[in-house]
Amino acid sequence: MNTGKANPANAPVASRPTAGGTRGGDADIARVAALFADRSRARVLMALADGRRLPASVLAAEAGVSAAAMSAHLNKLRAEHLITVERSGRHRYYALAGPKVAATLEALAAIAPAQPVTSLRQGTRAQRLREARTCYDHLAGALGVAVTQALIDRGALVATDGVADTSRRSGDALSAPLRAHPYRLGPAAAPVLAELGVDLPALLPAASDARRPVLRFCLDWTEQRHHLAGGLGAALAVALFDAGWIARRGAPREVEVTAAGAAGIAGALGIHSEPTR
Repeated sequence: MNTGKANPANAPVASRPTAGGTRGGDADIARVAALFADRSRARVLMALADGRRLPASVLAAEAGVSAAAMSAHLNKLRAEHLITVERSGRHRYYALAGPKVAATLEALAAIAPAQPVTSLRQGTRAQRLREARTCYDHLAGALGVAVTQALIDRGALVATDGVADTSRRSGDALSAPLRAHPYRLGPAAAPVLAELGVDLPALLPAASDARRPVLRFCLDWTEQRHHLAGGLGAALAVALFDAGWIARRGAPREVEVTAAGAAGIAGALGIHSEPTR
């Protein structure tokens, strides 16, 4: 829905600032899209989509290319500001440039055809990603959606549009951060989140930081329902990892619920699931 004034047909399109600070033309989508189109680079970006920093050797193994080829791919991704690099001692660690890149990967996954499953291992990994994964630094998949719904059910989150569930609303873009989310913190937010290991009062001052709002939500690409993101989503994921309730699997982005986590999440949120570890 267009909430602004209609522009005349011949109105100039606002230009975009370039890297040097000057005004440019329309966004060069093809230039950036070409980087995602290469299978090796796509594997690198997907490997980094859980928010971790990984060395080039690990990324080369994930993409199945040589060290020299990986160096060339990483240079191209850095040149277009899709990844960042941090030096630690003699090693360099690479990471996604931020949540927007992760959201782009999720959006592409929503419209991309599934790759043929040629082994049981591939099939089970696809299923594990649907069940529980990380979307940059917060939980996604069926687990992420279930946790978000449980927070609504327990009054930690309140729907502001009268729909008290995580279902997709009219106008929600597929697999993307919601432009205007229909939730706010509820009256039970502090105690419910404290039981999960999140100190909400300590997190709230970040609400003034426009770069990372406390509350943000995405439309999950596998579940087509909302999951919690933003500062609170990241803090909740860290708390569950630190408590040992969830753990990373060997493959990028995969998350598993531990035995302690199955009991803890059931007690705190009423989500009953069999531990996967």
